Amino acid sequence: MTETTHLQTTPPGGGAKPRSPEFRLAADALRGLRQDLFHDAFAYRLLPRMRVDGPLTRRLPGRLRDYATWTPHAVICAAALLALAIATVDQGLALLLGPLAVLPILLTMVRPVGAFWLSMVATPLALPFGDQWGEWPWLPGSFACHLTVLTVVAVRTRPRTAAWMWTLTAVYGIFASTLFGSGHYSTNTGPMLVVSAMILLCVTVWHIRRHAEQEVTAQQTVTAHERSRRTLLEERTTIARELHDVVAHHMSVVAIQAEAAPYRVENPPPELEKAFATIRENAVAALTELRRVLGVVRAEDYEAPDAPQPTLADLEGLLANVREAGLGVEKVVTGAVRELPQGVELSAYRIVQEALSNTLRHAPGASARVEIGYVLGGLGLRIVNGPPPNPSLIKPSPGAGHGITGMRERVTMLNGEMTAGPTDDGGYEVAVFLPVTLPDEDDA
Repeated sequence: MTETTHLQTTPPGGGAKPRSPEFRLAADALRGLRQDLFHDAFAYRLLPRMRVDGPLTRRLPGRLRDYATWTPHAVICAAALLALAIATVDQGLALLLGPLAVLPILLTMVRPVGAFWLSMVATPLALPFGDQWGEWPWLPGSFACHLTVLTVVAVRTRPRTAAWMWTLTAVYGIFASTLFGSGHYSTNTGPMLVVSAMILLCVTVWHIRRHAEQEVTAQQTVTAHERSRRTLLEERTTIARELHDVVAHHMSVVAIQAEAAPYRVENPPPELEKAFATIRENAVAALTELRRVLGVVRAEDYEAPDAPQPTLADLEGLLANVREAGLGVEKVVTGAVRELPQGVELSAYRIVQEALSNTLRHAPGASARVEIGYVLGGLGLRIVNGPPPNPSLIKPSPGAGHGITGMRERVTMLNGEMTAGPTDDGGYEVAVFLPVTLPDEDDA
């Protein structure tokens, strides 16, 4: 016969049973009540002034706009005066009933949650001074005061606090009507709960809508920032691809010429052969590293162009294509035309191309003018177009603004300067200066 011993382990927490969902729900509710209405109930929270950047307030004159910032305070003071008038009409001891109806409303401007508790305390304190055959348990002044306090505090706090205030108001009304209201003609607990519920519901909907608008605004800001950042990265990627092709071409030429140079000299000395071999090795190594580093910016489906990157010499073909698209464009060249570094030539070509594309997109039917100036120390570009003949036919373009970003990136890369903006006649102008170091300056 085998004896089996069963060991029973004690659960963590000293054997306490897990709480039921109902108990946890009630505990969370009480915790929320304590946090909303008891914790720092009389904390100082000054009512902020109203913003005046709305569609109506921004049109007000300067002095009137300054006064408009105090609109919330003025509304609360007006509500306090109204409650005072209601409390003192056909009532005795107005000096006692007046402060009990006014002070809680005024306190909402500095201590909102404390104002609710003061209104709850002032309501039964005012009952002995009212008509014993009147409505119960809120006197007329207390009724107006409590509704005003509930509204202001709900606006200044959150929906959960408004729900707790309405619940405590219902508990007080039902308790006072049941136990102490038997000798009165009527009770106003029902009207108080219905009217306050409708007001608090409207305030809650306003809170939810305001919170949703803030979230949408924040999301739009983040989206616009990310879109701008992505556009900037795309433009830089495009520039890096093109410069990679330009630099790789030059480095390949250096490597080939260094390899062929010794064969062009009869009986070259060993030092010369060694120097050319070193040049070729460094050029090949630099070309390998360049392709390794800049190759990461290429998309998987990117294919290097078969033809060389365009320069200002290819500008006539671009202008011909633009004219075929319906844009009347004129080119003016000033200064002595000379060959510039290929990076400058490529950037100048792309800037003119993008500026003319923007003209086709945003000013269809307008005429454009391309000015190229070969000046001492650099290259000047100016692309200007006139106003569109029929602005009503222009459709908004989702890609507007990306071309300007790409132009600025190219100009910044070459340490140049650029300005872009509308002209006085309703057109648009892009002015660029790309510095070019003269060979004599390098020799010096």
